[in-house]
Amino acid sequence: MSHDKPTSFDIAELAGVSQPTVSRALRGDKTVSEATRIRIEAIARQLNYKVDKNASSLRRGLTNTLALLFFEDPALDDSLINPFFLSMLGSITRTCAKRGFDLLVSIQQLSANWHVDYEDSRKADGIILLGYGDYEAYRVRLDQLVAQKTHFVRWGSVRPGQPGTTIGCDNVQGGLIAGRRLIARGCRRIAFLGDASERYPEFADRYRGLTQALREAGLPVDPGLQVDVVAFEDAGEDAARRLMMRDIPFDGIFAASDLIAIGAMRALTEAGRRVPQDVAVIGFDDLPAAANAQPPLTTIAQDYARAGEVLVDTLIASIAGKPVEGSVLPTRLIERRSAG
Repeated sequence: MSHDKPTSFDIAELAGVSQPTVSRALRGDKTVSEATRIRIEAIARQLNYKVDKNASSLRRGLTNTLALLFFEDPALDDSLINPFFLSMLGSITRTCAKRGFDLLVSIQQLSANWHVDYEDSRKADGIILLGYGDYEAYRVRLDQLVAQKTHFVRWGSVRPGQPGTTIGCDNVQGGLIAGRRLIARGCRRIAFLGDASERYPEFADRYRGLTQALREAGLPVDPGLQVDVVAFEDAGEDAARRLMMRDIPFDGIFAASDLIAIGAMRALTEAGRRVPQDVAVIGFDDLPAAANAQPPLTTIAQDYARAGEVLVDTLIASIAGKPVEGSVLPTRLIERRSAG
């Protein structure tokens, strides 16, 4: 080697293999035997060889960038991002850095042509989608992404026949856990605050888990105890007031999100109903605000760290042409004081 900077050809000469074999081995390609890969990696370390990811990406026509699209959500502050998704951002960012990808973060309006913009501009090799509001309206855009052959992965309810690849938590399991916990506490008339229609499939799945728990215990499922509401604190407060105005007895509330639950507890307190003595309350998400609520909110937690990793790794695999499929991540109960 007469030059100072080692190349993949130098490694190939020392390893007794072709240069393409070196490239495949350093990419982790499974077509290279483990023994050959280990030998090539050892030589690369000895030579202090660094893979030029930018050059590799240019050869493949890639930007080596992933796009993370949040959709505008009337939040508690000016971020316009649901705090649940902010909790996932750190994991997504760290995983991209570990995998050698840059991350482009953007806030989009659902009414905008974001699905066309990213396909035409080639700003990124693939898209991670977080948040969507009404799924029936959102699904049209997903169908268009599939038709354009755009690589994308989204966080949501994992169901058969959905466009593209979806990663989500086990919402039915979460609802079942919440229902069983309230029943074990002694609740017999459990209300659900959340839009349980197919426009909000994650909420619908959580309600399905609750009704399963009620039926297991031989308790009635009263449609009058289900109140449609979206995931905002003020909306949760209004939903609890509407529930109380129906004059139907209830001693427990399972809210489809922590924000709804926090708003509901405020309305209950204003109405003179004690939490958890009169009404036990469980939320969903385990946002930082849940631990600071009064009383601290019992909730169903989602694994933010694992979610970010799976979203990024699934998208990278799709970009590489590997077969990918949706994943369902488990949930767990976080015990605090709101459920007694």
